[in-house]
Amino acid sequence: MVPYEPFGHVWSRRKVLLLGVGDSVTAGFGVREDLSYFARLVRNPPDEFPEMQGICLSAVFPNLEVKQLAISGSTSLEHIEVLRERLPRQPPDVLGVVVMTTGGNDIIHAYGRQPPREGAMYGATLDQARPWIAAFEKRLHAMLTLIEERFPGGCHIFLGDIYDPTDGVGDARSAGLPDWPDGLAILAAYNDIIHRAGQSRPRVHVVPIHATFLGHGIHCRQFWRRHYRAEDPTYWYAPNLEDPTERGYDALRRIFLLEMLKADLHRSDQAARTQATKASSPPGALTPVGYPT
Repeated sequence: MVPYEPFGHVWSRRKVLLLGVGDSVTAGFGVREDLSYFARLVRNPPDEFPEMQGICLSAVFPNLEVKQLAISGSTSLEHIEVLRERLPRQPPDVLGVVVMTTGGNDIIHAYGRQPPREGAMYGATLDQARPWIAAFEKRLHAMLTLIEERFPGGCHIFLGDIYDPTDGVGDARSAGLPDWPDGLAILAAYNDIIHRAGQSRPRVHVVPIHATFLGHGIHCRQFWRRHYRAEDPTYWYAPNLEDPTERGYDALRRIFLLEMLKADLHRSDQAARTQATKASSPPGALTPVGYPT
């Protein structure tokens, strides 16, 4: 549940750029344009759930601008090029709020119809994939560094990890796909890289897409499974198995917002102002508290 209270006041009057980076999950493939998680972050759709009315970034950032760079079907090899070519250096008065999903298509593309390769690893053994996994780690850090450099006024990067439509079972054959014995191990390696990036970079906050979607995949109705969700055993994936349904996109919107609250995004501008006030105060001076944002 996303609490309403933090959205009842302005978070910052700075110029804020909400930037979408990555693949079809952030691009919103398969649903009405205003029902993607990215669009819902910006503003509530006309048919919004009652408990989410007013819970959006346009309500708390009055000077919000939006830039969508996510491309359906793209891989991390393309994402870094998109960032290099289409994300200019921002003015120093702009705060970046970046939402990002990357790496998922690196793993699944080709679905075994072609020999596995970097950017389309489906069917690879873990040993075969190790160089591609190492290359993804370098590429991810290059992307994160590039984003940070393009926002000299500061940024927060909300990086989603990668979900598993098999609910941790790894039986792609149940979804009509070729068997892939090492699929879960390769997925785990990618997610480990994403989580380590969040641990090593203060501006990067990992959004737990993988954990949130477990129990909402192809085994969601099988109550004997470890990730069965008795309170909500519903399927959150589109027929292509790559993208979420409307329900899945709504869940994504909520967990991205929750991570923004955990990152104190709703207090970050006040903290920055307080720090600046302390820095400019002479020794022994009283520092004002409760500086409005």
